[in-house]
Amino acid sequence: MLTVIGETLIDEVVSDTAPMRAHVGGSPMNVAVGIARLGHPAQFVGRYGDDEYGRLVQQHLRDNSVPFPVDPDSSPTSVATARLDPVGGASYDFQLVWELPGLAEQGPELLDGTTLLHTGSIATMLTPGADDVLALVRSAHPGITITYDPNCRPTIIRDRDFARDQAEKFVALADVVKASDEDLRWLYPDRSPEDTARSWLDGGAAVVVVTRGSRGPWAVCRAGEREVPAPTTSVVDSVGAGDSFMAALIGSLVDLEFDGGQRRDELRRITLEQLGGMLQYAARAAAITVSRPGADPPSRDEMIQTR
Repeated sequence: MLTVIGETLIDEVVSDTAPMRAHVGGSPMNVAVGIARLGHPAQFVGRYGDDEYGRLVQQHLRDNSVPFPVDPDSSPTSVATARLDPVGGASYDFQLVWELPGLAEQGPELLDGTTLLHTGSIATMLTPGADDVLALVRSAHPGITITYDPNCRPTIIRDRDFARDQAEKFVALADVVKASDEDLRWLYPDRSPEDTARSWLDGGAAVVVVTRGSRGPWAVCRAGEREVPAPTTSVVDSVGAGDSFMAALIGSLVDLEFDGGQRRDELRRITLEQLGGMLQYAARAAAITVSRPGADPPSRDEMIQTR
């Protein structure tokens, strides 16, 4: 079992050319669905309200065969309004609640049988929930592979120093980190994204991946550095592209049997050929997602068809 912990919310997609569309989203939840669609059992640990949008969340997870062991609470389900520009780029406004009472006590039971734990985004930045997530990741680290995507939201967490400190706490525990070049330039404006990735590798990660939009992803591991081109595709919108990339990166990690704390040393010996294959697989998943509306990650069959 793979476990994803983090926020879920409703993406309300607004543009000048189409009616408002409401999609179930949230970066970690998108990753959980993406992993499941790629054929790997994944559960989602997050909060949602006992309301109409919360019921949409539950139905979406059921439809994608993703178990959700945490019950709804009395706060409203979080909402992100994505406003699309004329070329499909998205900017966001948020109405958020992020806390998971009792997570520390439930954590060991929730993670029973888990070989890989993924988290990131708002869940690792917004208190009080972020503190509980960090405690759970720390307790899980000895026996479970940890993956992390900071997925910074400067419109929510405006304090760069705080965001950097939070990111570094999770990076120190992570085996695989994925971050966009935009995130890294915001967190560390005085150095290149690649230099930040190298620094994070020196801090203990086995692999650090930097996504760079149309330039394609770049990554560093102990064997060296690797980049692959972005597949050519027609962009409808960019919603969920990074989450599909992350899900496929995790899926390929599991396909290579690198998940589980006992495989940590082997993961640190990953070859450039293996790393390149992971990047190509993840880039294909992101390309499929941007070719259609909303956070709609590909299935394993679609990935096979687009080889």
